[in-house]
Amino acid sequence: MNNKKYPLFILFLVVLIDMIGFTLVIPFLTYFIQDLAEKAGTVDIGNRDWWVGITLAAYTFGQFLFTPVISTMSDKFGRRPIIIFGLISNTIFLFAFGLSGSLWFALLVRFLAGVGNANIAVSRAYIGDVSEPEKLAGRMGLLGAAFGLGFMIGPFIGGVLSNPADVIGGVFDTDFWRDYPYLLPCIFASLLSGISLILAIFKLPESLPKENRTATSDSPLNSMKKIFNNLAGIKNLAPSLSLLIVINAIYLLSFTMMHATFILFTGMEISKGGLGFDATMNGYLFAYVGLNGVIIQGGLIRILSKKFDNKLLMLLGLFISAIGLVLIPYLTPEPFLIILIILTLISLGSGLFQPTQSTLLTLEARENNVELGFVMGSQEGFGALSRVLGPIIAAFIWKATVERDGFLNYHTVFHICGILMLLAAFMQLKLKLNYQKKSTEI
Repeated sequence: MNNKKYPLFILFLVVLIDMIGFTLVIPFLTYFIQDLAEKAGTVDIGNRDWWVGITLAAYTFGQFLFTPVISTMSDKFGRRPIIIFGLISNTIFLFAFGLSGSLWFALLVRFLAGVGNANIAVSRAYIGDVSEPEKLAGRMGLLGAAFGLGFMIGPFIGGVLSNPADVIGGVFDTDFWRDYPYLLPCIFASLLSGISLILAIFKLPESLPKENRTATSDSPLNSMKKIFNNLAGIKNLAPSLSLLIVINAIYLLSFTMMHATFILFTGMEISKGGLGFDATMNGYLFAYVGLNGVIIQGGLIRILSKKFDNKLLMLLGLFISAIGLVLIPYLTPEPFLIILIILTLISLGSGLFQPTQSTLLTLEARENNVELGFVMGSQEGFGALSRVLGPIIAAFIWKATVERDGFLNYHTVFHICGILMLLAAFMQLKLKLNYQKKSTEI
């Protein structure tokens, strides 16, 4: 590999490891937090599981608050030191999370991990610095590939390496690994991050020359103000752009609510309506979802987008997602094929919605002569807010309904997720795209 390819290779590793680190905790975080809550004396299911949603939200809240701050710092000090800082943060906090002995420590570590993890945003800026316009789209596609691979690899590793004393045995069959059943996958993720850190230190050149850097950078307060300015700025956009951004925010709210409660359901005892799965089995399920994502977004969507209108594919994605989410609480451990079919529906819905929504937003921004950076910033602001609120809302709904019978029970949160998807779909039916009008007139 020649030296010119090293930067993109390192960046690919950075984003891949970020996604592995983020998704690696998915299969066992629920069980880990449940164990810590019970250790702290919280034994009723609702209050215990409430902590799961709050811990998930802590990570996204840290990202929501500090990614704009850290990204702005990269304009002043360069991309390389900020990427290295993010890798140091990953290395430390992934390891520390595995050693968590209390709820508050786990909550703090996840928040700090989110604070330091601005590598994806800075990596996008890095690619923009070093890429010619004609190569930019293809190189940005590397990030999408890293997302898909990370979501496939991370949960699989997290599931396989969880509870090694019982699952792996041998040298791991000791009291230490029984006391820290989720430390091994965290060590593995931390080591990966450390390897990427070494590569970044020795092989990753700076992409932003000193003469191109900003002499001054916004204060943290001003950077945070930009978040809320992006949120408020939606009212000044064309109706089509505003509606696309709101639809995406509702989609993400629904999806993150499901994400926060899916393993609460699959891990629940069969006698109480759950599937009785452990961290390893949930790791397999999420790896399957990640594999579907790679197939759909890596190839199938290109074929479909050539044959069908993006607006139609986006609408189908919302309806398919709604069906899949509503059916989750009716799953049973057997037949297992039905579980895979429902997960395929959810993967297909996501794979149809996300790329087509981004495409429509880009085309509309160009047609309305609006800066793409501002539009994407507004969408990211609303998306980040959805990722923060989703786990919190889901946690409160689950807490209030999980031990109830009748109309409001543990099904409720998944029903609400489906309703939100349908709401987004009905909103899209009112979507009128300016670029399509122009094409029709021509």
